Amino acid sequence: AKHSNATPNIVIFIIDDLKPALGCYGDKTAVTPNIDSLASRGVVFSHAYVQQAVCGPSRTSFLTSRRPDTTRLYDFGSYWRKHAGNFTTLPQYFKENGYRTVSMGKVFHPGISSNHSDDQPYSWTDPPYHPPTQEYKNSKVCLGNDGNLHRNVFCPVNVSSQPQQSLPDIETAEKAIQFLQESHEQPFLLAVGLHKPHIPHKFPAEFLNFHPLDSIKLPGNGVRPPKLPSVAWNPYKNLREREDVASSHPAWPWGPLDRDMARLIKQGYYSATTYIDSVLGRIAEQIDNNTMLVLLGDHGWSLGEHGEWCKMSNFEEAVRVPLIFVPPGQLGSFSHINVNTHLLLNHQHVPSKLVDNFVELVDLFPSIVDLAGLPKVPTCMPGTILTTLLCTEGRSWARLVTESDSYWQDVAFSQYPRPSAYPRYDSDLPREKDILYMGYSVRWRQGEGEEGWRCTVWMGFRALPVPRPDITDIVGIELYDHQADKGENNNLAKDKEQIGRIQQCLHFITKNIETLKQIY
Repeated sequence: AKHSNATPNIVIFIIDDLKPALGCYGDKTAVTPNIDSLASRGVVFSHAYVQQAVCGPSRTSFLTSRRPDTTRLYDFGSYWRKHAGNFTTLPQYFKENGYRTVSMGKVFHPGISSNHSDDQPYSWTDPPYHPPTQEYKNSKVCLGNDGNLHRNVFCPVNVSSQPQQSLPDIETAEKAIQFLQESHEQPFLLAVGLHKPHIPHKFPAEFLNFHPLDSIKLPGNGVRPPKLPSVAWNPYKNLREREDVASSHPAWPWGPLDRDMARLIKQGYYSATTYIDSVLGRIAEQIDNNTMLVLLGDHGWSLGEHGEWCKMSNFEEAVRVPLIFVPPGQLGSFSHINVNTHLLLNHQHVPSKLVDNFVELVDLFPSIVDLAGLPKVPTCMPGTILTTLLCTEGRSWARLVTESDSYWQDVAFSQYPRPSAYPRYDSDLPREKDILYMGYSVRWRQGEGEEGWRCTVWMGFRALPVPRPDITDIVGIELYDHQADKGENNNLAKDKEQIGRIQQCLHFITKNIETLKQIY
């Protein structure tokens, strides 16, 4: 994959629904030797957060470096260039600066939110590639206990019996490998979007062998916390609609899910992640040493913690993601690791550098630009943000890769909309016109070594005609002390001794709301 000058190539892996369920993040259930090996060559960000925990809004946010209140995408129903502003994207900026930009798999969310074109002709030099077998993503291809095919969540398959004898991520990998083996006259940015472990958990059945069912442990905090405001709850409708989950009849809206079903879903999630690790390793083997590599999840995924499933909340499980950066010159001669061999030899990969600062995915665009040596992306100014084509609402973490930064403020913001204060059928993904509340969430800490706090304020909100939060209409507050309660089980919002923390939280959130008023 060489080209004629020293400008680094860039490969970005975007993995759908991937939480930090990876060996390099200390997850003992994970079997991810290829990603762990890449991590050992680079930098692992231990506290990276998305701006909204659902695919379309998150991807639009980090690919434009704008927050959801600026892109105005809270669902999948609008295209930012028409609905918000003609904002320059990360691949577009590289394209404008001499790079060949290539999209394979799910990079932008398909459909209206990327103008049914993956943002063409702006972002990509080549026509974006989508694997043909993705059209079967909701087909009845999952073998049930009754011997019939179903539309299940849990979906280990025999690949040769699948439509077109393949799976989407295998097809995307083949296309990426073919591209990387070509010779290139100009530097390139290749974005590879892998679909799994998004539901359905459809993967080659042999990957179940790495996660036997008797090794799958359910979380200790598997029920809805008693002090959780009802507005915060995601009733995981998209999971309930799958045939295997539906047949277990979880109670509406709180559940819980049947324990046997819960263990199968967790087994499926980890098996699908091991499958993706293997696919990704095959692609990484073809990457030239003069390449900058980035790997991230578009948001996290709850696996029964708090009795919750899927994304679509402000819990740490939904908003914290893996973020791995490998600088040019560090890949060396990476070769694909066979998972069976890895387990046999019991390899251990330790990251060469851990960055503990709180970063956000909205920071990705300016950071990659700085690390590639392109002209800096200016910071957005509230008064002109909608008319400024190129600017960032994030911060560049480029310097954190090489040195520590005592001036870096450890704070990260996420948000999630709801249509009602009590869960209803569309609570997990309300349409823009139906949004009545917004949960603004802030994760912060005062000093290094502390675990810090999460606070979420659920308030009245209208998205149309322009985003308008109403902080006088608060319907719920959550406050969690991560030092004592990493699992976010004990909501301290009503504890009198936490008034100072709540005020601190409201200060962060009010500041953002004041900025919004300057924009609209």
